[in-house]
Amino acid sequence: MKVPVRWAWWEAVLWIALLASPLVFRERALLINEIAIVALFAVSLDLILGFTGIVSLGHAAFFGMGAYAAALFAKLVMPDPLVGLLVAIGVSTLLGAVCSMTIIRGSDLTRLMVTLGVGLILAELANKLDWLTGGADGLQGVIMGPLLGRFEFDLYGQTSALYSLLVLFLLFVLARHLVNSPFGATLKAIRDNRLRAMAIGIPVTQRIALVYTIAAGMAGAAGGLLAQTSGFASLDVFEFHRSADVMLVLVVGGTGWLYGGVAGALVFTLLQNFISSITPQYWTFWIGLFLVVLVQVGRERLLRPWTWWSVLRSGGSK
Repeated sequence: MKVPVRWAWWEAVLWIALLASPLVFRERALLINEIAIVALFAVSLDLILGFTGIVSLGHAAFFGMGAYAAALFAKLVMPDPLVGLLVAIGVSTLLGAVCSMTIIRGSDLTRLMVTLGVGLILAELANKLDWLTGGADGLQGVIMGPLLGRFEFDLYGQTSALYSLLVLFLLFVLARHLVNSPFGATLKAIRDNRLRAMAIGIPVTQRIALVYTIAAGMAGAAGGLLAQTSGFASLDVFEFHRSADVMLVLVVGGTGWLYGGVAGALVFTLLQNFISSITPQYWTFWIGLFLVVLVQVGRERLLRPWTWWSVLRSGGSK
């Protein structure tokens, strides 16, 4: 019987700090809400990339499906945010189950093309079905009801940030339990050596399909949160840059470690907002330079203060 992995003290401190941040930094609540949504999106990708070894360039398809599902449900059926979020998760999970059949075979290059193609197809469908989705103008006029019937979504984003952080925490706990279970051990075996995993009797195809479906549902939750807290859904949620950005978030934070998605979202979003406020035209250059340095130097070495001292010394001795 597998012993449950206990929570470390720093994990409790981290989550208490995160959940308290909208109350402490009231003027930054909208930014905190954005960080929580990006973190949830990154954690969902890490389940298939970091723990199963499946590379995807179309993860935005599930993010966008969740966003449109939540927005349409609020506009056409009922504005309850919790019910709408469950609908977004359900629709994205169903889409993930269908799409999982396309990635269980083939090489990494095949999966890249297939996942990218699914995202492009959904983006074009959302554009053409303008009578339902609003087309290029987006789905506007999405008004959410109060959370739990009491907490209104205000312009300052405090309720939105707390709501997104709570959903992030609950789904993170689910993902943490998943990767530390026997099921998670089989995912790591598939990632390390798929043929060996098949040889010892692990149902590789079923495991890949199941984790891909779960990750799609979590990505849909992130998209649903974006639509609910912003009151808007547009074609942008299906764009390729969404999939690329969340991949960069995991490059910054690290894969195969669920906190990599949270840390990467925090660093990447703060860095993006800080640099774009200084130089709106060239912020992508500085982000790219940071990523080049990060990859060349290494994440662990970059965080060591003496690394920069040794670099300066070696540069001055030449």
